Amino acid sequence: MGKILIIGAAGQLGQCIKTVAERRSITNIIFPSEQSANILDLALLNELFAKEQPKYVINCAAYTAVDKAEDDIELAKAINETGAAHLAEVCKANDATLIHVSTDFVFEGNTVKLLKEDDEAKPINVYGQTKLDGELAIVDILQSHIIIRTSWLYSEYANNFVKTMLKLGADRDELNIIADQVGTPTYAIDLANAIFDMIEADSKVYGTYHYSNEGVTSWFDFAKAIFDISETKVKVNPIPGSAYPTRATRPSFSVMDKSKIKSTFNITIPYWRDSLVACIEKIKGLEG
Repeated sequence: MGKILIIGAAGQLGQCIKTVAERRSITNIIFPSEQSANILDLALLNELFAKEQPKYVINCAAYTAVDKAEDDIELAKAINETGAAHLAEVCKANDATLIHVSTDFVFEGNTVKLLKEDDEAKPINVYGQTKLDGELAIVDILQSHIIIRTSWLYSEYANNFVKTMLKLGADRDELNIIADQVGTPTYAIDLANAIFDMIEADSKVYGTYHYSNEGVTSWFDFAKAIFDISETKVKVNPIPGSAYPTRATRPSFSVMDKSKIKSTFNITIPYWRDSLVACIEKIKGLEG
């Protein structure tokens, strides 16, 4: 398989990759600290690659604060575009394959249809634009790349919608949740497994792929499922996005077509609610 280097190891997906690597007994894998793998420092990256000589690099590092990015444009651009370009350059110089995680937010999401990899990307917020610019930089620099667009990531690690809902549900009697933004939740453990499946296939079918769990839901129905599964008693009211204005505009429909990744790598994707059950069990286990 060759050595695997994880960039952004401390984040949610990085932690899930570590967990899955342990479960799959993958030992030839490096999780450097943020200090030694700063994607904005090209000299540092060159040192790291010279020392570790990875065959695969998984980039989990990203600026993901969607609303904050509207005002923090330079930093979002630096991490999501310049950082991605740096990794592509260093991978090219060291003959490594880059697996880069991107987002459904590269799409406008104003039509009800499954989004394919070659559909027009037209971001409607700064975060989405910087992630798209990062994708374009990688495509321009490095042939041996795999870009995986995912959506609504959650897990037992870090801060995410599931953990926020569990906390709010325990503290409040009633919650208002947006019902007119539709997409697919993705359990980051499932995404980590899919990434390892792609690496193990060693098929060199480079390009862009979509991965989320199967199915379609709204934030409101997602929250309802979280409370049903966790047996949390809280009243949930559906509201339109217009009733909860945010700094950044979100796509109203961003359900992705996953047929390409399934057929290319023979990957089976779990249904979102089944994965949510597994995640909530893990969260309860960690709390217990």
